[in-house]
Amino acid sequence: MKILMAASECAPFVKVGGLADVLGTLPAYLKKAGHDVRVIIPKYKAIDEKKYDLKPAAQGLSVKVSGDEELFAVKQCVTKDGVKVYFVESRRFFDRNGVYGEGGYEYGDSRERYIFFCRAVFESLKAVNFIPDVIHCHDWQTGLIPAYLKTVLKNDDYFSKTSSVFTIHNIAYQGSFPADTVVAAGFSWEDFTVDKLEFYDTVNFMKCGIQLADAVSTVSPTYALEIQDFNGKGMSVVLNSRKDKIYGILNGIDYDYWNPETDKNIISNFSKYDTSGKSFCKADLQELCGFEVKEDAYLFGCVSRLDNQKGFDIITDALYHLKDKNMQFVILGSGDPSIKRALEDAVRNMPKKAAAFFEYNEALAHKIYAGADAYMMPSRFEPCGLSQMIALAYGAIPVVNRTGGLSDTIVYYNHYTHEGNGFVFNITYGENFVETILKSEKIFRDKASWSPLMQNAFNSNFSWDNSVIEYIKMYKNILKAKR
Repeated sequence: MKILMAASECAPFVKVGGLADVLGTLPAYLKKAGHDVRVIIPKYKAIDEKKYDLKPAAQGLSVKVSGDEELFAVKQCVTKDGVKVYFVESRRFFDRNGVYGEGGYEYGDSRERYIFFCRAVFESLKAVNFIPDVIHCHDWQTGLIPAYLKTVLKNDDYFSKTSSVFTIHNIAYQGSFPADTVVAAGFSWEDFTVDKLEFYDTVNFMKCGIQLADAVSTVSPTYALEIQDFNGKGMSVVLNSRKDKIYGILNGIDYDYWNPETDKNIISNFSKYDTSGKSFCKADLQELCGFEVKEDAYLFGCVSRLDNQKGFDIITDALYHLKDKNMQFVILGSGDPSIKRALEDAVRNMPKKAAAFFEYNEALAHKIYAGADAYMMPSRFEPCGLSQMIALAYGAIPVVNRTGGLSDTIVYYNHYTHEGNGFVFNITYGENFVETILKSEKIFRDKASWSPLMQNAFNSNFSWDNSVIEYIKMYKNILKAKR
């Protein structure tokens, strides 16, 4: 199959969240499975052309946005895995210091930026002479692509055999704009209907993707069910209208990259066969944080975007409750300034027992996963989550809320049968994060129970190889239906 992945970010070129990690790994695994997979993203200012050896692919292209002709060029490179990546270059829309915004504020022309990108995808494909069987669109920024295929481009022979998939990575971010977006995006008012573009007298990019793609996927089986019920953020009715076209496919991680046996960012390598190196990593992390180096201190890590979704109010509250315990806490993340201030206050309340770092540092992230005994992830909702999978790979035991992908990946540890790979509480049922941490501490201090738990963590397998099989099935289903 010929597959184009369209998204607003892709690692390692530009990363804001987990979407970039998916785009940085899934195409490589599809390529390994024998498919011609390519990626297209905006050429943001932050993308280093020299580092990634970007070359011209097409020039002098244009599309209309709000009636104005917008010129653009396309550049390209090939990843180490052999995946070709296209970059849509526009000085007006993407030559900026931020990706989605600056100073905590979204850019005011987000509508125009991603109308432009969606339209540019089609012109770019023609310019590079690539006709995909499937255009796989990711999140609201690409939601208009399935809509164009079913409306403006429905009689374009170039795309007559092209199907589309729309993947929801986080339904909380939807891209909702006024009704005049119909004109700005080049649609007809005839398409401003409930079964196409209209959503409560707005044009909601995510709704367009859900409504008009040939299949809709999201990033875990449980999240696929949640968003059709209580966690749809206004989209439940639309999703239920397409119930038979929704797939819940768990994300994976790249075990070649997240591998404590070969990780060059950590002071000592280790594996499930020899975990002794993890003690050195713990001591190294304790020193880095200014903590007392103590093997018996229960050390928690957290690497996350600072967002209310991630349950940082729960974490902050836990820090105050646990300050007198033989525990240590290290947090790495950036985002919401109010969450940053709350964490700073909590850290000041726990000198030499808590540390927070607010500039993302990839090497430090590796050190936290490798050095931590346990990993905090009390997300209020979590479409999939990758951090808990990475933590497991490094023998850091997740303590999570039962939601979305966390439900699909973490099983409560039974210290009698030694089954399970983490600790789980349920906010919905009034269960308490602090109480769960205290229960986990009892297991931590009982090495006869903790060692089997660590082995279960190391043996957890969330490789993309498993997920790719499901994606290929989905692609084949929609192509079969189109024929």
